[in-house]
Amino acid sequence: MMIFVFGTLRHRPLLEVVLGRTVEAAEMASAYLPDFETVWARGQAFPLLRAAPGQQAEGLILSGLGEQDVARLSFYEEGFGYRLSPVTVICETGPCEARAWFAPRGQWQPGPPFDLDAWVARWGVINTHAAAEVMGYHGHRSARQVAAMYPMIQARASSFVAAQAGSPRASFSGMRRADVRLDALKRPYADFFTVEEYHLSYRHFDGGQSPHLKRAVFVPTDAALVLPYDPVRDRVLVIEQFRVGPYARGDCAPWTLEPIAGRVDAGETPEQAARREAQEEAGLYLDSLEVISRGYPTPGTSSEFYHIFLALTDLGGLTGGQGGLDSEAEDIRIHILPAPRFLEMAGDGELNVAPLVLCAHWLARHRDRLRAAS
Repeated sequence: MMIFVFGTLRHRPLLEVVLGRTVEAAEMASAYLPDFETVWARGQAFPLLRAAPGQQAEGLILSGLGEQDVARLSFYEEGFGYRLSPVTVICETGPCEARAWFAPRGQWQPGPPFDLDAWVARWGVINTHAAAEVMGYHGHRSARQVAAMYPMIQARASSFVAAQAGSPRASFSGMRRADVRLDALKRPYADFFTVEEYHLSYRHFDGGQSPHLKRAVFVPTDAALVLPYDPVRDRVLVIEQFRVGPYARGDCAPWTLEPIAGRVDAGETPEQAARREAQEEAGLYLDSLEVISRGYPTPGTSSEFYHIFLALTDLGGLTGGQGGLDSEAEDIRIHILPAPRFLEMAGDGELNVAPLVLCAHWLARHRDRLRAAS
């Protein structure tokens, strides 16, 4: 079967992850589909085909595909509603009969012309890493089930890529990622979050090697946390909501005071996430952000990484109220606290969420500076 690919699957690293094998040069050739154009799906990180008389959609013809190849490609595409349809494309030797994936009419709104180089620059590494997780579910879950998980798969991939780009090349003692030998990776649980099971060993500080180990890790995404502070009025905003973690531990009052927080979506910076979450959870527009900390809250059991900020903002006129998104089943109460009372609560042990305590200690150290500059 010959298949015409017009969008992200033209990116060879992604194509090879989806196929699960190396693609030989003889298996792919340039082609175009007449009277169509490739455009972005509006608000998405992938394209679609749109009828456009006189135009031509650039792509590749994949030839020599086996049954397993087509099954893997279909799994990757069909969860999002794309379906194979026959097309006549123009190859180097003339018209060729092939098939291409088309989105259902009306499922996605067409955007501007698709630029593969721009996609590679922004999304190539992230979506290729995400594809590795997607294809790991092939044969175990339906394409529709995986498509429903894709926003979190993509966000996890974005966190992984951010860690690769932003972490030190070696630890304080000089240890590196290459000092870990990974033998197997399994995902015994995968839904909104995943639990990953690593079978590995690592180099000891004395140069020896650890025994073969099995370690389970809770894998969410990076998260942005922000404490809004009004230096003129000397007030902070904190939120209160039900949390299943304290409930699972047996806490008699599983409602916690916290900073505003939320996951960093794929393609979003932590600063953008902090501002978005402030609007969603408290209807608040933030001024400047100051970094309090960036780091792992529980590195022994979770890959979660926190970007914690203090935001200078105007809390005048706010006395509290309700916040959160119904679409995310959020029931949030907003509290406006005088800064002295907030710092007192931290000192007296009334706060039991560690990032909020960290925010309080940071504010105690920088409060005079912030107030003097306001």
